[in-house]
Amino acid sequence: MKLERRQFIGLAASGAVLPALSLRRALAQPLPNPSGVPAPSASERAAMARLAHAFMEKYDVPALSFAVGYAGEIVHRDAFGLADRERNEAVTPANLFRIASVSKTITSTTIFGLIEQGRLKLADKVFGPGGITGTDYGRPPYNPGVNEITLGHLLTHTGGGWSNDSRDPMFSHPRMDQPELITWTLSNRPLDNPPGQHYAYSNFGYCVLGRVIEKLTGQPYADQVRAEVLGRCGVTDMTISGNTLEQRQRDEVKYYGQGENPYDMNVTRMDSHGGWLARPADVVKFMMHVDGFARPPNILKVQTIQTMTAGSTANPDYAKGWAVNKSGNWWHSGSLPGTTTVAVRTHRGFCWAAFTNTSRRNSQIDGDLDALNWDMVGKVEHWQV
Repeated sequence: MKLERRQFIGLAASGAVLPALSLRRALAQPLPNPSGVPAPSASERAAMARLAHAFMEKYDVPALSFAVGYAGEIVHRDAFGLADRERNEAVTPANLFRIASVSKTITSTTIFGLIEQGRLKLADKVFGPGGITGTDYGRPPYNPGVNEITLGHLLTHTGGGWSNDSRDPMFSHPRMDQPELITWTLSNRPLDNPPGQHYAYSNFGYCVLGRVIEKLTGQPYADQVRAEVLGRCGVTDMTISGNTLEQRQRDEVKYYGQGENPYDMNVTRMDSHGGWLARPADVVKFMMHVDGFARPPNILKVQTIQTMTAGSTANPDYAKGWAVNKSGNWWHSGSLPGTTTVAVRTHRGFCWAAFTNTSRRNSQIDGDLDALNWDMVGKVEHWQV
């Protein structure tokens, strides 16, 4: 809100959000100030609900779930509408949603945990002899530039190709598993630019990062993330989404695509770039443990968090799995057929997340969901976000 509010300027099917400003120069690890905040009053909750319902009516949103955290505590959570219209099933804060590209914040945090352990460096090459994945995916010689791609390039979307346009590899060849898709892409999709020179938001790059995690740890991506990141944040129920309605998890909402089929894509294959299922409170708990504030204790060192949230030369508005601005706010949005999400960490120590079970192409639903969150928290008199 006010000058600190981010303005969304673009969002493709995968949920890339690009702010217009750069990160503040330094990252400290202050204590939250104040040390705690009150829950909203009944009248404030009612005002927040009115805003939520107006948004839902505008975009025909069946369900909206929202949570706010501060200083390690979930200070507010609420849910509006229906998890399943056909069954007239009311949504609650306990319902799970596909979080789409908000997943990238979790993958980046897992990578930086491995960097802290000395097992990776941002300058490490990813493909080819001597690279992290070696020749696991296809045989050299690769297309020009591929063997020059580094871990840092993938984190910052500067790998040189495979952007989330109409040719996004992650929405093609749905019957291929991840190794097959990566091998096919390396063989058939030459880079558009030399690595490190051009920003192009890449779901495929974060798919590869998931495989880097598996290569280094010898564990399935989701198992490693749950053990080394989510579990340390007190999050125990997050899992990777299924693809079909029949694979819907217990407590998971039903998705409504408004012209797109939410159950006609390989979401499970999207694990590390867009595949997680979560409640808003789960993501808020995670963010509060990597927010750079001293309470609750972060799971990464302050210097690591500073590196993770510093923009690249190619795009100072996007760091490594997080969009950033000069006010010190960090966030990510997500969008898939049937899903619109956003998660925010503000420079004053608040974290919040909001998930819906619908999407609408060629609309402002993504930016309006972000604006809704700022407007809702702005209704609480004693919250300075």
